[in-house]
Amino acid sequence: MIHKADSRGKADHGWLVSNHTFSFANYHNPERMHFGVLRVLNDDKVDGGRGFGTHPHDNMEIISIPLEGDLEHKDSMENSAIIKSGDIQVMSAGTGIMHSEFNKNSDQPVKFLQIWVYPNKRNVAPRYDQVTLDKTKSKNKFQQILSPNADDDGVWIHQDAWFHLGNFENNIETNYQIRKKGNGVYAFIIKGSAEIGDQKLEERDGFGVWDISDVKIKATSENTEILLMDVPMTM
Repeated sequence: MIHKADSRGKADHGWLVSNHTFSFANYHNPERMHFGVLRVLNDDKVDGGRGFGTHPHDNMEIISIPLEGDLEHKDSMENSAIIKSGDIQVMSAGTGIMHSEFNKNSDQPVKFLQIWVYPNKRNVAPRYDQVTLDKTKSKNKFQQILSPNADDDGVWIHQDAWFHLGNFENNIETNYQIRKKGNGVYAFIIKGSAEIGDQKLEERDGFGVWDISDVKIKATSENTEILLMDVPMTM
């Protein structure tokens, strides 16, 4: 399953430009509803001082990965935080949560990935967490940034999912082992280019594989940054 960057759904609201890998809001494509439990992968750019006003979520695991700039978060659990490149934020919406997200700066955009994963438990108590990643751990290898386990590296969610980030020099090869039998892997090229299996991928392309135990990945340009999302293929 390949989703080229320019084939994604696009919403341009002026202050917000959002590219949707999967169906979202006004973008509906019946062939692009989800990849297993991975429901939303939005690549958002928000103008200075603008953002999303307070709005509700429930029964979804919501992950934000800032790429550039500073994103200000406020929610109904009285959390107030600023996340930036190198951080990862998670919310379990569970029984219901209200939150807002704004660009903290007025003079530069904020760019971030917003990812939604269906949970394996419904109506859990809502929660919020964020961590700052040690970027040295993703140099030419994949660093775990999310798992089902609260005591593992990164943040955790209510799902048998593992996310990894890697920053690779040109021609570096790595072999990623699927974390749970039956899971698939969706790779998103944040920067640069790579070959995954026999598939050539460029910046902002996405590629999903399943029914495998491991996958070979090779960076084909300098400073290639890849996000891997290892997720159950059944709800």
